Order: sequence, then C-alpha cells, then structure tokens
Amino acid sequence: MAGALAFSDYLDLVPKVELHLHIAGAVRASTLAELATANGLQLPRPAATLYQWKDFYGFLEVLRLGALALRHRADFARVGYECVEDMHRHGNARHVEIFFNPHYYTPNGATYPEIVDGLIEGIARGEAEFGVSALLISCIDRSVCLPSEALEMLGWMEKHKRAQVVGVGLDGAERAGPPLVWVEAWRQAGRAGYKRTAHVCEDNQTLFEGPPEHVVHCRDALGCERLDHGYNILANPDIVARAAREAMPFTVACWSSIVPNRGPRQQRIKKMFDAGLIVIPGTDDPTMFATTIGHGWRTLFAANGWHKAEARRLSLNGVEASWLPEDRKAKLRVEFAAALDALDARLDPADRTLDLAIERPRPMPG
Repeated sequence: MAGALAFSDYLDLVPKVELHLHIAGAVRASTLAELATANGLQLPRPAATLYQWKDFYGFLEVLRLGALALRHRADFARVGYECVEDMHRHGNARHVEIFFNPHYYTPNGATYPEIVDGLIEGIARGEAEFGVSALLISCIDRSVCLPSEALEMLGWMEKHKRAQVVGVGLDGAERAGPPLVWVEAWRQAGRAGYKRTAHVCEDNQTLFEGPPEHVVHCRDALGCERLDHGYNILANPDIVARAAREAMPFTVACWSSIVPNRGPRQQRIKKMFDAGLIVIPGTDDPTMFATTIGHGWRTLFAANGWHKAEARRLSLNGVEASWLPEDRKAKLRVEFAAALDALDARLDPADRTLDLAIERPRPMPG
C-alpha cells in the first residue's frame, strides 16, 4: 500500500492525554545538572548517571535529591516548559496533567507561590508554542510527609488559589501511608472544590502493603475521582467488577518500574483493560526511566498485540478521565475523533510492526 502510514508512526501520531506525570521525574538530565550547578547543589555523580538505582526505594531517594536542584521561580518555569515540549515532540500529547510536590522544594527556600507560578509560566509558554494544554495537581509524598503537612499544603493552595491547580494527589510508597491516613485532608480538598486522586495498589508493593481494598478506601473514604496505577486490584475480582461498573479511571504506567517487573506490569495492564477497566497510559517519571509517551504506547501495544481499535479507546479514555472543564472536553472529543479517523484512513492495515526505540525522528501532525 504505497504511501500508507506504518503502525509505529500511526501510534506516535495518535492524539494523547497524559494524566500520570510527575514534574520531579520529568526533568531532563542536562537541565538538572545546570540547575544544580547554578543553585550550589553538589550531585553525588554526574547527572547523566544520576538516574540509576537498585529498587523502588532507591528511585524515590534519587527523585527527591534531584528535586533539591529546583529553587527559584525561573527553575520551575524552565522544567514546566521543557516537560510540555517533550510530551509534544515524543508522542503527540495534546493535554497533560502534572503532579508537583511542594514539600520537595520548600525545604530549600522555595515558597508555594514561587513553585506554582513558575510552573504555570512554563506550561503557558508550552501551550502557546505547541498547542498542548496543561493543568497541575498538588501532591503529597506519603513516604516523607505527615497528614498535618497535607493540610498545610491545602492551606497554601487556598491562600494562593490558581485556576490551573485543579486537584490533589498522593504518591510515594503506599506502605508508608495507606489511604485511610489521609481521609481528613482529602475530604477537606473535596469541600474546597478540588479533584482527588491517589497512587494505589502499585505492584512494587506486596498485596499486604497495597491490597485491592485500598481502591475501595480511596473511592469511598477519600472521594477519589480517578486512581493512579492500580495493578494489585486484579487480586480481588469483586473489586475489579465494581471499578468497571463505576467506570473508575486508572492512570497506568508500563515502564516506570524495575526492569524485571516491566513485562509482568504490561500483562497486568492488559488484564485490567480486558476486565473492562478504564486505563489511560502515562509516563510517570519519563526522564528518570528513559521513556517518552510515544515509547510507552509503542511498548504497551507491542506487548499486548493491540492495534487501532485499542488506540482509539485509550486515546478517548484520556479525554474522558481528564479534569478539563466540560466545554474543553467536548472540543477535544471532536478533535481527537477527527484526528483518529484521518489516521485510520492512512494506516497500512497489514502493518503491525512497532519500533520500540525511545526517541527517534517522527513526522509531526499535519
């Protein structure tokens, strides 16, 4: 089929929504090195090899260390802009929602307004240049924060209210702070009009540390509108059935795990999908795990034998699960459907080959 679009290029060009993205894990190594030097932070090794660790907890330590390099509004503006640029150039994200952890940065003197206004400046520039809209989610790392600090964060959010900050998130090691620890803060966030999510049932946690019942706690006690990860839910078919019945969105990530767990995680995502759960692929911490949104999609599709029907479903899942205003969602639905129809018409139906290179030249949407 002369001139037809190869499937790998098709997947890169599919319009995407990124809903699971941590700014602390999306800083380019070169940017981290420059900011660390400018701000007097001595890194333990060159930035090019900084993003290395032995296990999940080693990853969290490096993540927090890298966060110490960001101290001024201009620093946050830079990484916000570069994050949006990377999402645009390496997989055609059209909307992104970015987690940021204020308590990673305040110990070095950055204030909440400096953090959030810098990020807003960066994502606004990114939207102006690349047409990618972005929202922010203020996040708590339960491995290092107390419930009182979650309430403190809400106080900052209310005192310095910004339209771009639409919700709260909970990350870090689940065993350090199960969902019910955060009930007061999450209910207060709901009363203040913020959307709510939480990392739950991660497969780097045992079934004791991150059991399927945590999904129920997040839904019923914390009032979460969507959840991040969720793989351990598969151990309880009744909870899986409830999540499917309630159309509960799960933002999954196929690459942000230790190497031996990547294959099994991709299989778990397929099982979640096959069980009728709403899944939206995300990058989680893209630069720290040497991935991109395009690479993540290609990897997941190659592992699970998916094709254009699944691409359409996942693409539109992202629109529905986003926290955009309804009028913007409606516009994106139309835009995404039109783009998908155009791509389907160009796709070589016989081609299922996928290039799994992380970054490679690709045609931009025309």
